[in-house]
Formats: sequence, C-alpha cells, structure tokens
Amino acid sequence: MNAVTVSPKLHDCRDAFVAVLERLGAENPKVVAVCNDSVGSSKLGGFKSKWPERLVNVGIAEQNMVGVGAGLANGGLLPFVCGASCFLTGRSLEQIKADIAYSNANVKLVGISSGMAYGELGPTHHSIEDFAWTRVLPNLPVIAPCDSIETAAAVEWAAAYEGPVFLRLSRVGVPDLLAPGHQFELGKANLLRDGDDLTLIANGTLTHRMMKAADILAAEGIEARVLNMATVRPIDVAAVVAAARETGAIVTAEEHSTFGGLGSAIAEVVVAETPVPMKILGVPGIFAPTGSAEFLLDEFGMSPAGIVDAAKTLIARKSSRI
Repeated sequence: MNAVTVSPKLHDCRDAFVAVLERLGAENPKVVAVCNDSVGSSKLGGFKSKWPERLVNVGIAEQNMVGVGAGLANGGLLPFVCGASCFLTGRSLEQIKADIAYSNANVKLVGISSGMAYGELGPTHHSIEDFAWTRVLPNLPVIAPCDSIETAAAVEWAAAYEGPVFLRLSRVGVPDLLAPGHQFELGKANLLRDGDDLTLIANGTLTHRMMKAADILAAEGIEARVLNMATVRPIDVAAVVAAARETGAIVTAEEHSTFGGLGSAIAEVVVAETPVPMKILGVPGIFAPTGSAEFLLDEFGMSPAGIVDAAKTLIARKSSRI
C-alpha cells in the first residue's frame, strides 16, 4: 500500500497580522489603522467593525496616508499604516523618508501583497523593489516574516518597539515553519536546519521553498544549513559570517529583484568579512511578466528543484577553490 503524502496547511500571513492587530486594539485604545482604500485586501474589516472611529481610509492617496500616519503618531497614537507594498513604498517613498524615518516617527508600515503576490496584474503591481528602497533608510527596521507564527510575533514586537518599522507581508499562503510561541528578535536569523556543505538563506515566501530544497539535497548526501533571515535591516552579521566560514558557500532567494535586496545585504557582509562563493536568486533586474506568484517564482529559478540546481553549481565552485 502506497503512503499518502499530506500537504501542510497553508496560512495567509495577513490573517495573523489582523488577529494580533485586533487584540492589540482591544488592549490599547491608542492603536489605530490607516489604509488606502484597502480595507478588504488589508483584511481590516474586523478592525473597522469593532472601532470604526479608529480606522482612517484616505482613499487612493498613499502619500497622504503616510503623512496621516506620521501625524497620528505625533499626536500620541500608535498607527499601523497598511497598503499594497508596491504602492505604499513606491508612491510615498519621500514621505516614508522624511515623515517617518528622518522624523523617527512611531509608525508601523505594513506592506501587504508584497513580492509578486499580485502576479497576474503585472509589473505595475509587483513589489520587487521595496527591500532596496526601504533598507537604505536610517531608523527603519525592515522585516519579512516567513510564516503566520513569525508574522504574529513580529507584529507584537513592532507594537512594543518605539520607532518606525516596515513589515513586508504576502497574501500567498505558506506553511508554518517556526514553533508556536516563537518570539521575534530584531536582527536575529533563525536556524531552521543545520548543515556543513553550504547555507541556504531566505525570508518571506521563499523560506519554506529553501527547506524543501534542503530535503532534496539531503537525500543526495548534501547537508545544507537553512537560515530564515526575516530581518533585512539590520542584517544578522554574526549568522552570515558563521555561515560563510563554516559552510563555505551561500545561496540566497527572495521574492524581489536581485539588486538591492536580501541577497545584496548578505553579499555586503560576505565580501567585507569572509568572501565565499554566493548565488543570489530573485528577479534578475527585469520587469517580471504576468502570471501567478507560483509560476513566476519557478520561472526565475526559485522552485525547490531550481534552488537545488543553484546549490549544486555553487558546491562545484566551492570545491574548485579548495
């Protein structure tokens, strides 16, 4: 009798976000939400029904949305400013820079439907530049949780943190990888699997694909270390240096351009501290075509099999250097 393979349950990280937001709202009347005509896509319907006076919908006016968030924070409230990441970051980058980061305003920016979650809507709705745009700004932690458990923990942490935060969430379902009760630590990578042959590093929707790739590699006798690097800024320098020194090669994958994102942040550490062969998987500096997020990730070499191929190529490079 053949064994039946049961697929893991997939979770929409937006559900974890709003569950924590509504609990925080019940505990603290200073918690407010601001959105850009995105009550539905940000899943703020429950928050609105409980506290209609604490939800500000500015309409399709992202620059105003960020400014309103800064004003609410300056007035002593705790605003969560929510919108599609492509518009939240792209349209209002100047306001994020001047009103939020430079002013060190206590605003929590929540970029939803990030990466290529809006895949069929094409490049105008893909958000594959937001790491690059936000991680260069001082005072602004940039966080991309890997599952619903880490999302809930990151929202909790962000609410308690005094200062601006950018949370990058997807609408694409992912399996839970971290243990229930996980506590988020800014700038701290999570070791999901140990290994000595090379290191696989990802965040957001790519972390579970890295784990699948590690399983395939292990079946072929290759032991890969897997790091969930949810914090893009500040990057976990110690974990990156240890990975380079102890495994000798690093593959990164992200739902983002290969320029300026997670892979670039890690490469900056590697080249300065412990140069080793690297492969940065992502969208290779082009506008991605239309198609489902699943199709697009596979198209750009980020299926588990594609990650395995990249890992094997890197191991061959590593071996040739010995």
